[in-house]
Amino acid sequence: MAALLPDLRGFARFLTRDPAAADDLVQDTIVRALAAQAQFMPGTSLKAWLFTIERNAFHEHCRRHAREKEIVGDMENAARENGGENGGAPMTDQMLDLHDMLWQLPDEYRVALILVGAQELSYEEAAQICDAPLGTMKARVSRARSKLAALAGAALPDDEKIQ
Repeated sequence: MAALLPDLRGFARFLTRDPAAADDLVQDTIVRALAAQAQFMPGTSLKAWLFTIERNAFHEHCRRHAREKEIVGDMENAARENGGENGGAPMTDQMLDLHDMLWQLPDEYRVALILVGAQELSYEEAAQICDAPLGTMKARVSRARSKLAALAGAALPDDEKIQ
């Protein structure tokens, strides 16, 4: 696998057109390949298998990035359409507030919420990543959402709090 790193990097640079992004893509490819090494069929081309993983990882990243841009664009459009409904705070301020509130959560809760909420992983996948039981992961996400809602409520002026 190490002998194929230059080829993987060249293909990644072709796909991404950015050296730093190419390095990230190669790293992601190697991590995925090592995690799925049992799926490799001996006697087949390791290079083709790795290139397939790399291409799929690149397309997955592109889809995720496009979806993230779409969500942020929708949020910005909604903020423009609603004008002063949010107290006049620009969307970037709201995003920064959310970022700050996320970092106030305990590590286990923040990681669980990011995996299930932002990365759209299933509870089972998140539990596997965190090496935690499924019920524990569900509880962490639920508690993270509750704490985040409480933090958001505390950040609102009294006249905007939900009764």
